[in-house]
Amino acid sequence: MWFRNLQVFRLASGWSASPESLAESLARTAFQPCSAMARQAQGWVPPRGNPDEFLYVQAQQMMLTLGVEQKILPVSVIRQYVQEKARELEESQGFKPGRKQLKDMFDAIEAELLPRAFVKRRLTYVWIDPVNGWLVVDAASTGKADEVIEQLKLTLGELPLTLFKTVQAPGTAMTTWLSLGEVPGPFSIDQDCELRVAGEAGGSVRYTRHPLDAEEINQHINRGKVAGKLALTWNDRISFVLTEQMQIKRVVFLDALREQAEQAVDGGGDAFEADFAIMCGELSAMLASLSEALGGEAE
Repeated sequence: MWFRNLQVFRLASGWSASPESLAESLARTAFQPCSAMARQAQGWVPPRGNPDEFLYVQAQQMMLTLGVEQKILPVSVIRQYVQEKARELEESQGFKPGRKQLKDMFDAIEAELLPRAFVKRRLTYVWIDPVNGWLVVDAASTGKADEVIEQLKLTLGELPLTLFKTVQAPGTAMTTWLSLGEVPGPFSIDQDCELRVAGEAGGSVRYTRHPLDAEEINQHINRGKVAGKLALTWNDRISFVLTEQMQIKRVVFLDALREQAEQAVDGGGDAFEADFAIMCGELSAMLASLSEALGGEAE
């Protein structure tokens, strides 16, 4: 249940949907599997598997989950069947089938194969912190996050959101931090980073599990490279990679937090509840620290 990637949004200060109304809206658009002729279906599923519990709430913190089902039927597979059918038809009628015949065959074969296609399912988790105004999607790409946000907007009718933006751009700040060899606040620099030349055609240098020597890094920076990614650790509790697009990837909750969660379970607590409580509290504090390190939030 621990989030691994963070796409971070800000809720408008006036947003005040109650847990009860939000849960009702989610239930009305609950996930239904793909029909025989549909390629994709999506809807809300219970975050921890309890039937009809479409919203999990703990100390005003909320979690919801989008379920997506996709049928795997590549166009190349359909074309193979069409080619075979076209050869048979050419032999029977004495000439190659025309464009309309090929299209009709394609549609007919797709309709025949779709009900038998393999199905791929995935879940995307969302954490809402109405106290501090955060909405965070556990997704590695903006596309997956957008998919969730669009479904949430359809479910609620409206959702006043903005991207998390700071006064100082992450790329500029990370370049400065690497140059100085330190980050303001309770952060430390780890051993992964990417430096790139500005512009689409520019080259890049990647360091993986490698000491980020300030002198060597500054040589790259003096040649015009800027930081695109940087691995950081916050407060010796969470490690992650920050990108210049303000994405937070490869999030790892370190041993101190894992042990805290295990102790709560050993004391008779529920594992999901313990993990969620610790994750929400730590991520909320980490995001506040990150905002401060980047000069505060942009208006």
